[in-house]
Amino acid sequence: MAGKGKKGIILVVIAASVFALIYFGITLTSNLGKSDKEISAEDAGRKLNKLYKEIDVTVADTVKGQIDLDPADIGESLPDIAKFPVSVDNTTDSFVEIFSSTEKSGTGNDGWLNEVAAAFNDARIMIGGKQASVRIRNIASGTATDYIRSGKYIPDAFTPSNELWGEMVKASGTPAELITKRMTGNVAGVVTNKKKYDELVGKYGSLNVKTITDAIAGNELSMGYTDPFASSTGLNFLVTALGTFDSSDLLSDKAVQGFERFQANVPFIASTTLQMRDAAKTGALDAFVLEYQTYVNAPDLKSGYVFTPFGVRHDSPLYALGNLPREKEDILHKFAEFTEQDQYQKLAADKGFNGLDDYVSEAAPVEGTLLTSAQKLWKEKKDGSKPIAAVFVADISGSMAGEPLNHLKESLLKGQKFLGKDNSIGFVSYSSEVTINLPIAKYDTNQQSMFVGAINSLQAAGGTATFDGMIVAMKMLQDQLAANPGVKPLIFVLSDGETNEGHSLDEIRGLIETYKIPVYTIGYNANIKALESISSINEAANINADTDDVVYKIGNLLNVQM
Repeated sequence: MAGKGKKGIILVVIAASVFALIYFGITLTSNLGKSDKEISAEDAGRKLNKLYKEIDVTVADTVKGQIDLDPADIGESLPDIAKFPVSVDNTTDSFVEIFSSTEKSGTGNDGWLNEVAAAFNDARIMIGGKQASVRIRNIASGTATDYIRSGKYIPDAFTPSNELWGEMVKASGTPAELITKRMTGNVAGVVTNKKKYDELVGKYGSLNVKTITDAIAGNELSMGYTDPFASSTGLNFLVTALGTFDSSDLLSDKAVQGFERFQANVPFIASTTLQMRDAAKTGALDAFVLEYQTYVNAPDLKSGYVFTPFGVRHDSPLYALGNLPREKEDILHKFAEFTEQDQYQKLAADKGFNGLDDYVSEAAPVEGTLLTSAQKLWKEKKDGSKPIAAVFVADISGSMAGEPLNHLKESLLKGQKFLGKDNSIGFVSYSSEVTINLPIAKYDTNQQSMFVGAINSLQAAGGTATFDGMIVAMKMLQDQLAANPGVKPLIFVLSDGETNEGHSLDEIRGLIETYKIPVYTIGYNANIKALESISSINEAANINADTDDVVYKIGNLLNVQM
């Protein structure tokens, strides 16, 4: 029974994570790789219709369900803080806990602060008659800020990548005293393919955020950046870009109009640097944002790309949070002094930090409430006039019967409140046959109610015809595109087992390539290689969901993207 319970929990995670993957997909509609199976649009239409006719498709009667109108609260969805590991533990009872950004509290070249913290603890420094130590928790700056602002978990101190997050914490009402503006030096930048860099310099005379935004607005540069709700570099780029349109008022009509022109030609927004780099390797992007410390540690980037710094510096400031007792404040000051020693700054340089100390920030300080407003503006304007049309394709084969399907329903019902009302949503379920549970339509209150009703009506039985479900989803999307050519089509496939019936990937690969629809797959006890093959066709993502932070992923990523 324990095993079945565990499987049920994970299946909840899988289903909910389908929603979180929307973040990765809303702008990836370009074809980033082709095979010899790609076919013409005319042939694709004929083939899709032929395959569709071979499938036993049922259109279910729509039934309305009771919807939850309470707004989503991302703070409530944050997982237990234990999800984020302590990278250096305290060695004494007199200690401070510090949230640290991941580029300095990870492993290898990303482990500088861990090594310094361990040395500090080993030094057995006495403060107030007690031996002091520090505890470092590895957590991304945006996520850490969510914990602190929500009050779910507030450590003694916080060292994000840059001061923007500190300003946002202050604006939330949490006391944040700046202990030091810099623990170690770093800079955000745009990494540009050298050929494209030379081309742009030849036209504009130099490359900076102003000329970059002009080039993007003029459709001369294909560039991606990371989510400004989660990424330090993404947030920095957002406010810096807004400032190029109107430095006196980041939210003026002039700034907003300039941002809209620029954003209309941004092909890719990612939640992680890794996803951004992978897309660049395919040749899909001319440029992308990155921290200098990551850049210098990547030989493949240094040899073929040029780094152009921008925005506020990423010097890892250190803040004391809340109303700390004097003892803890003294530990923080002593720790900050400890990190400034030559041997530890040399260690930082060895790991890629302190490399562009001559760079002076071109951006003026930005107050926390203005940063929050800039994030909201981005959320409203990032997709321009192109809403999403997404079809969720869920496996309800026999292995899902009972508790697993109940958990699946529960997670989908919780996730539905994050779907944006301007987008269009459809829902397909499959086992041996395929059912269109909900035709694609704008996700208004009526569609939301029918989405809930469709989920409640699901029952599990039969085999697993994954690619039949995908064919039906593609047919639905092509019909939608014929009626609304401006939408961005996406497919999300959820499967808990091997495909054992219906059509094969080989039969539909050419369709996926021709239609350029990113297909995001989530697998549990599945043929992971097959799912990866599906997603890789158009550079979409394949994941195995983890069980700890999926609710937060839904709240954070979907709140941004949908």
